[in-house]
Amino acid sequence: MANFTKVAQTRDIQPGSRIWIEFEEDTLVLFNVNGTYYAIADLCTHDDGPLEDGEIEGYEVTCPRHGARFDIRTGAALCLPATSPVPTYKVKVEGEDIYVESPDDW
Repeated sequence: MANFTKVAQTRDIQPGSRIWIEFEEDTLVLFNVNGTYYAIADLCTHDDGPLEDGEIEGYEVTCPRHGARFDIRTGAALCLPATSPVPTYKVKVEGEDIYVESPDDW
């Protein structure tokens, strides 16, 4: 059975924005794209740089260091210099509360 942890409330993240969260032993970025929430590791797979401050366009976030782009929904690397996907986390919303699945349950 998956364990989910409450990390935020829907009012904390307006559509088109994101927040940075310390989650268990990881850091992640929680995005609100048109009312749907996605969570990825705050880690560019090219050079371990943070994605938190990257530009968001649609479902893509761009690493502010070298321009690698990732799909927020799947973690897929969309262009060089990154070639590996960024880890993603399952997200669920119950009422106003946003929960993220513990990576220990994968």
